[in-house]
Amino acid sequence: MTERLDHSPSAAQVSALEGCLRTIRESICEAASRANRPPDDVQLVAVSKTVPVEVLRDAYALGLRVFGENRVQEAQEKISALALPDIRWELIGHLQTNKANRAAEIFARVQSVDSLRLAEALSTRALALGKTLPILLEVNVAGEASKSGFAPEETLEAARQITKLPGPHPEGLMTIAPLVDDPEDVRPVFRALRELRERLREAVPLGDDGGWPELSMGMSDDFAVAIEEGATLIRLGRALFGARSAAPGVQ
Repeated sequence: MTERLDHSPSAAQVSALEGCLRTIRESICEAASRANRPPDDVQLVAVSKTVPVEVLRDAYALGLRVFGENRVQEAQEKISALALPDIRWELIGHLQTNKANRAAEIFARVQSVDSLRLAEALSTRALALGKTLPILLEVNVAGEASKSGFAPEETLEAARQITKLPGPHPEGLMTIAPLVDDPEDVRPVFRALRELRERLREAVPLGDDGGWPELSMGMSDDFAVAIEEGATLIRLGRALFGARSAAPGVQ
């Protein structure tokens, strides 16, 4: 059964959302300060999987503009329902190659490019649309069998091949850290992604400054540590909207 997307939130739910967002923004500021970074360096991506349209409308009213979806079909419905100025939709979940065409059409960025084959499919469709599609390369830093992504040692060569494609515009790296009780346990994962990005800037530079500006890492339980290690994009679902059904890449 398809979940309804038009459930209207109560005043209490709106107030709770506002409170969660305020707490998150305070935590972002504190983590950025510890890392001697301006808070504006960090973009909050609201993970909107299974969240009703009306709740997302309230999130938009509270200042959120970037929403991350895991599935193409659900995103299509929400994008049609929420034609709001400056709203931006990004794909953060695993993308099957046979859905690459539609993804290239509807998303402002695909964060989860995990294979050369997928990058080629996105490139073909982006060219047909006459557009350049921003992407991030997903890296399986921890080597978890249950997760997608390039192995760290494969990423430089994959990046060389992908940067030759005419359709995608690589903007950085993304990772999903293991689930742990103590966020400090995944600090090495975030640090490794940042260090891999520095190697990319030397080996596969994009522009005078090396390019690859984005690091999408950190979710509800560990985003403060991710910011301290250089995250520019954090993907928050549960911390913002409350507990929902679990899916890879959603916390």
